[in-house]
Amino acid sequence: MLQAPKLRPSRLTLPRLLTRDLVEELNKRSGYNNTTLTESKPSDTTRDNIDGLKSTSKAVAELYAIMEAAVDRAEMHTNIGEQRNNWNHLLLTSINAITLTAATMVGLAATTCGTGAPLLALKLSSTLLYSAATGMLVVMNKIQPSQLAEEQRNAARLFKQLEREIQTTLAIGTPTTRDVKDAMDKVLALDRAYPLPLLGSMLDKFPTMVEPAVWWPQEPQQKELGGGNRERKGSNGWNAKLEEEMRQIVGVLKRKDTEEYVRLSNLALKVNKTLAISGPLLTGIAAVGSTLVGSASQHQGSWAVFLGVTAGALAAIVNTMEHGGQVGMVFEMYRSNAGFFRLMEESIVSNLKEREEKKRENGELFEMKVALQLGRSLSELRDLATSSSSSKRHGETIEEFASKLF
Repeated sequence: MLQAPKLRPSRLTLPRLLTRDLVEELNKRSGYNNTTLTESKPSDTTRDNIDGLKSTSKAVAELYAIMEAAVDRAEMHTNIGEQRNNWNHLLLTSINAITLTAATMVGLAATTCGTGAPLLALKLSSTLLYSAATGMLVVMNKIQPSQLAEEQRNAARLFKQLEREIQTTLAIGTPTTRDVKDAMDKVLALDRAYPLPLLGSMLDKFPTMVEPAVWWPQEPQQKELGGGNRERKGSNGWNAKLEEEMRQIVGVLKRKDTEEYVRLSNLALKVNKTLAISGPLLTGIAAVGSTLVGSASQHQGSWAVFLGVTAGALAAIVNTMEHGGQVGMVFEMYRSNAGFFRLMEESIVSNLKEREEKKRENGELFEMKVALQLGRSLSELRDLATSSSSSKRHGETIEEFASKLF
């Protein structure tokens, strides 16, 4: 019989695991020690990062709140603009209907025989209608509904533009408290430039001196102009050639575009003033003429009929020219265009006055924005600057306008 050999059990010797030594070795390799693990405190850099994140999140929340306010303002101005545009159409139609009805009654009164009740009724009705038309015209010419509607359209467009600017700020960068302040200032400046109430804060519709519309916050003027021989801190897309190009563009904007639209605003204002005075004056004359219809003197009666009918017809024509032609809206459009070019001037000058180029907008991007706002390509913008500089050297006046949009 075969027997398997007996195996003597032997004790296996395992290496002793030194837990503390292993932990210390791992700590050394990972860059930590017991003190760090048990008594770690946030460093100054960590605190700064946490504070920066808190500040950024606060700025983001504030910008979203301002953007919501801008969206709400745009909706308000849109709705009120439609309402005031309806005022213009309804008042124009109503006043013309009243005026022409009164003129028809004067003509009928002249054909009525005798001096009985029919004649008195026609005279009294036409006088009342002319008086009502005069009062309504005075109010309508004072508030200028077509101009009010244009103001609200401009405000709605600018608030939507501000909304898009805030969206861009949130999308492409980390917003700061400066971005929040700038956005807030722009909202308040727009509120001042285009007030909603009619009483107390309505813009003067017949100013003594026409100024371009201003809807942006005014910044304090800096004394020193950038460029020249000053020390450059960093190009940021700027160079001496681009700075000179921007200076020439500012010169063209001042001499041609802004000046031209201020001149057109003055012309539209003079026409509007003349029409605003003529309308109520004619309906008032017609009201006086209607009261004299059928008087004892035949000569006086014929002149009364002439005034009552002719002045009424002329008043309807004048009212249609003023409010049907929306002369007030044209004035506000020209004033707004002049303000647009004034804003471009200030934007360019503020960049040139900034001594540190790193604090400016990127030069190449800024040049492209200016070209797009003027409806030009980059090459056309540079050609305009070159021709302006050449005209200055030869003592000539450049005939070309900077903008190709308006």
